[in-house]
Amino acid sequence: MRLAGTQTAMRRVWTVELHPRAGGPRLFCIQCQAHTPPVDGPSARSAALTHLASHARTEALPAHLRTCQCHALGCSWHSRSRGCGGPVLLALTRQTGGRSWRLADTCAACAAATGGTAVVPETLLGARRPKPSGDILRRARHGLPPGSDERARVREMLTYLSAALPQFTSPAARLLALQCALRADTLGHVTVADGLLRTMRLRGRRELWLELAQAGWLETARSRPGPVTVRLLDATVLDQAPGRGARRRAAHWALHPTPLALSAAAPAALRLTALVLASHPFNTEDLDAVSRLCGHSPQQTVELLDRLVSARALVSWHQRQDTGEVLWQFPQQPSHCSADQDR
Repeated sequence: MRLAGTQTAMRRVWTVELHPRAGGPRLFCIQCQAHTPPVDGPSARSAALTHLASHARTEALPAHLRTCQCHALGCSWHSRSRGCGGPVLLALTRQTGGRSWRLADTCAACAAATGGTAVVPETLLGARRPKPSGDILRRARHGLPPGSDERARVREMLTYLSAALPQFTSPAARLLALQCALRADTLGHVTVADGLLRTMRLRGRRELWLELAQAGWLETARSRPGPVTVRLLDATVLDQAPGRGARRRAAHWALHPTPLALSAAAPAALRLTALVLASHPFNTEDLDAVSRLCGHSPQQTVELLDRLVSARALVSWHQRQDTGEVLWQFPQQPSHCSADQDR
């Protein structure tokens, strides 16, 4: 991580606010000093993220020049301090109940300690990049296990959805949103096959589509039996890299997230928690971060982790009291901790 404080450090903080106005609310960009055209309530979230993403694209910086903006302000964005550290990431923070949104370069430690914050994957903001040739050989050469790219893609999208969707979005709706975001074409259109919905045990759950529609994240066609066709309203997910083929492979991996795949009959909350854990390659994460990805409170997350152990999907898990990190052990993997630390 490169800390701010030199003369060459550039400020990369962008903020938009939602202002009530006659004719409908408008977004006000602090940097542009201008209002956008009127937006309706459900689409305001997507419009805010799209505008912030445009700033990040047009004001791009090489990685070695990016600095932690939170550190530059004395780490005033979070109450607890664990010290700055880790790579500099783009962190999206929801403030004042969704009336203000901030996108900023923030180190991993500060991003994890800041409430209402999710890391925005660079793949959602950058221009499309061709997939490098010889990808399978590259993964083998660097010792990357099969599925590592799919795992990373799912983790990035779950992270983004934790900020893009309302906090109260149900686990089942989050699983649907993940599949839609990964399978959509460049115009935001996606048809979810009837067989896929049956596999996910979500066939006929019309209320889940209405939940995402009411959040302003997508719009659905009229209800009818068979496949469900929707159009995503969140413009930020339309310019993803790599291409659709790689994203579809990630969507398929998310249905069976080794090594923590659960039966489709398991509750959606448990399946989503298992997917979040399986998408992390190092079996460790901050409890608050896991809770945000799952859309649960930390107390609910603790209960779900215990249920995964009871179901023998996890051997054990424990939380470090000094850092708040959660560590877990999959079956047939070395333990992170001694037995007396396990829950």
